[in-house]
Amino acid sequence: MPISIRLFRPLSQQSINCVVSLKSMKVLVAMSGGVDSSVAAAELKDAGHEVVGVTMRLWGGESDTGCCSVSDVDDARRVAQQLGIDHLVFNFSDDFNKHVVDPYVQAHVDGLTPNPCIECNRHLKFDRLSERARLLGFDAVATGHHARIEKDDEGTLRLARGADDAKDQSYVVHMLDQNELEFTMFPVGHLTKAQVRDRAVELGLRTATKPDSQDVCFISKTGGRETFLGNRIPFRPARVVNEDGSEAGSVEALELVTIGQRKGLGLPGGGPKQYVVDVDTPNARITVGDESKLFCQSVVVNDIVWSSETDVERLRVNNDVLVQSSAHGVALPATVEVLTESEIRLNWLVPQRRIAPGQSVVLYNVTNSYVLAGGIACSDSEKVSLS
Repeated sequence: MPISIRLFRPLSQQSINCVVSLKSMKVLVAMSGGVDSSVAAAELKDAGHEVVGVTMRLWGGESDTGCCSVSDVDDARRVAQQLGIDHLVFNFSDDFNKHVVDPYVQAHVDGLTPNPCIECNRHLKFDRLSERARLLGFDAVATGHHARIEKDDEGTLRLARGADDAKDQSYVVHMLDQNELEFTMFPVGHLTKAQVRDRAVELGLRTATKPDSQDVCFISKTGGRETFLGNRIPFRPARVVNEDGSEAGSVEALELVTIGQRKGLGLPGGGPKQYVVDVDTPNARITVGDESKLFCQSVVVNDIVWSSETDVERLRVNNDVLVQSSAHGVALPATVEVLTESEIRLNWLVPQRRIAPGQSVVLYNVTNSYVLAGGIACSDSEKVSLS
């Protein structure tokens, strides 16, 4: 059985991310039209800060999901009116296409499994928005993410997990370094989701009972990923083979296949379950095998962003970490080999299922309290057989 750890210990440090501050700050709050960002704005205003709400116009195409619809912008505007704060709209659609949509499409061509919401945070919320906020003279940017920022005994800022285990979002904002952590606030990070909704009801906010967004904003529910990609790239048919090279089936769209997939492979019915264990994009060949073939002993992670530069040297000495590879996944124990400042190898204490290349991998300290670094899984995994 894989070892998983969900241990939370509060940092024994001074929290600097509470909305109460010794001085009034001018804060730009990213308002998506959801309940979390609505309450974030309210908490900051109640704490005496000068608050301005902003909604980023990101996706201009067809959408019936996510946080980019016309109704979401209207909800954000109306909440700002309820709170008595100014509301702005920034058009970042060109940046969104360049840094999120286009790379998402290209990743499928390259045989990767991307996470567009993380790239949106990386390039839009905590890059372009922060840049614009600084130019406009704001002291900080705030979002409704369930995460916390705390200061350790050495004065290093730490991206800590949110108070609500089930809603913690530190994984999706792992890319924040010291400069961005210093300029960022998470006003609802100390609250549970239930407390956020209770606060919204108390304030009479129109978003109090609004469901959370669960989908990629530019992928419609009606057409889905297949339609979205099919309108932008030609799909390539691919052979499906067993590990000995014998024919097993076929697919019409190589670009829609990912590691660990079991359905839609054109395999005959009956027999043991078969999973995608390898995707050879250049040769349009998919290899299937039983579940045991999905396990590996290590994984290489590149494009590493360190929360603090001091952690690089510390991990060369004490290399124990916990690793999370999905938004709400469990943290698994591993050791780290620092290959370069931007590339590491994770060695699992117990073999784990392979992480699809292109997925984000986030390192936490051994008490599972705060983020150390994060990067992108690549295809260099050391496979093991559990049979």
